[in-house]
Amino acid sequence: MNSLLLVAHGSRREASNNEIRNLARTMQRNSGNRFGEIGCAFLELAEPSIPDGIRQCIERGATRVTVFPYFLAAGRHVTTDIPAEVDKISKQYPDTLITIATHLGASGAMSELILEQAGHQRGDEP
Repeated sequence: MNSLLLVAHGSRREASNNEIRNLARTMQRNSGNRFGEIGCAFLELAEPSIPDGIRQCIERGATRVTVFPYFLAAGRHVTTDIPAEVDKISKQYPDTLITIATHLGASGAMSELILEQAGHQRGDEP
């Protein structure tokens, strides 16, 4: 089974963490057969941690886990911190393919998405 793990920074504000959890649930409903499971994890300040999120995927039957950094820019968290966390847990599960996808901000669709979203300012008529 292929699993997707959406990885966000994490926040002291629980409502922000719940936005990520809700996004993962929505993605699961909309994914068709692309991923058997879609979950989320956090770099810091919230649970589950990245290693725990990967471990949960594997315990539910994943033989491949794609870690998706839900970050807009390739800063230290994307280039160093997330790969370090993935590397540590990968050593514990050598029979599971764990890969890191390109971060969200690198998507070619971002510019159009931002333009579309900016056109829907609060209070504007559709």
